[in-house]
Amino acid sequence: MSRLVVLLAVALATLLTLGAGGPIHGRGSRRKLLLVSFDGFRWNYDQDVDTPNLDTMAQEGVKAQYMTPPFITLTSPCHFTLVTGKYVENHGVVHNTFYNTTSKVKLPYHSTLGITKWWDNGSIPIWITAQKQGLKSGSFFFPGGNVTYQGMAVTQSRKEGIFHNYKDEQEWRANIDTVMRWFTQEGLDLVTLYFGEPDSTGHKFGPESAERKDMVRQVDRTVGYLRQSIQQNGLADSLNLIITSDHGMTTVDKNASNLVEFHKFSNFSFKNISFELLDYGPNGLLVPKEGMMDKVYEVLKDAHPKLHVYKKESFPKVFHYANHPRITPLVMYTDPGYVIHGRVNVQTNNGEHGYDNGYWDMKTIFRAVGPSFKKGFQVKPFDSIHVYELMCKLLDISPEPNDGNLNTLLPLLSEAVTDAGLRPSSQPHLVMGLMVTAGLLIKII
Repeated sequence: MSRLVVLLAVALATLLTLGAGGPIHGRGSRRKLLLVSFDGFRWNYDQDVDTPNLDTMAQEGVKAQYMTPPFITLTSPCHFTLVTGKYVENHGVVHNTFYNTTSKVKLPYHSTLGITKWWDNGSIPIWITAQKQGLKSGSFFFPGGNVTYQGMAVTQSRKEGIFHNYKDEQEWRANIDTVMRWFTQEGLDLVTLYFGEPDSTGHKFGPESAERKDMVRQVDRTVGYLRQSIQQNGLADSLNLIITSDHGMTTVDKNASNLVEFHKFSNFSFKNISFELLDYGPNGLLVPKEGMMDKVYEVLKDAHPKLHVYKKESFPKVFHYANHPRITPLVMYTDPGYVIHGRVNVQTNNGEHGYDNGYWDMKTIFRAVGPSFKKGFQVKPFDSIHVYELMCKLLDISPEPNDGNLNTLLPLLSEAVTDAGLRPSSQPHLVMGLMVTAGLLIKII
């Protein structure tokens, strides 16, 4: 009997030792991951411009026909979906702007990037998940990467200033050089790298402009420089590279005869509104004053044929957007080409996003290359919520609860990676073994 007790005790200790370790394969064999986002890169921007480096990347790796972002198709919400795998209503970063409907505070995009409570809202992004499992991660300008989550900061991070020049190609290369040092000298396992183009150019000049086409050429040159840097730094066999974006871009009809102008709607008055977040592309949020909800809604619901206004509880479920405490009682968006003007007409962009994510011009790109990916493989279109699970698989870490499905993007990976034993699948067996062994020990003792 005593010998059996000893054997069971040894078995329990062995299981505990395995549980304290990392993945099944050795820590030293783990591959690194670089996620790069070029903001506002519409899915077909490579069709009217020569993009030899993106084309080569697709030939040597995988490419999606397009990727569908979540609604609301704005920068911060879409990027946070990429790093959490959650719909916007489930991760809570519902807008580019920080706002508080009680205090009436509204802060612009760059200020919002540094507000911890806006981002640390119950969801853990992949940087923190990786670090909690023994990895080191970095964020270079990536939205959400410069605040703490549950008190934990990203290992390395950079945040652009409010007057940052997004177009500087030499700075782009310097940023890539820094990321390469993070991988080679600082030992980082995961880095997310953000570029604010071609979004800025698309806004200013429009997505069909010559300026946007020139910017896509700059993006392509940068992809070439990045892949060359990976090779020169000896990372080609150990680093997986994903290049994607947050959303697309469409042309604003600034000369339409029927602009969406709240200050011209008959029977509508801002005196009945307690809080407003308008004049931000095609999206709007309103809080009517107490007792004025039905009156305001009845006035607005048919106020303009290009404007779609809903009570929060009736907002289309397919958008996965309105079921969050931060969303106001009235939610609205316009048809493509139209933007919302509030008290005065202040919007001047020639290009815009934020529209229905089912609209073609909101679709974006996905490319990937590296030792874990197939070569010359084109995958069917998919939703961006699935990228998070893919990245966790590539890093061999257990994902947080999310809305994605790993099986959606498993076909992108080589058979060796798909068949590899990973921590998530080993954990249930480990827990069961611990429970059984402990139970036998208790029974015998």
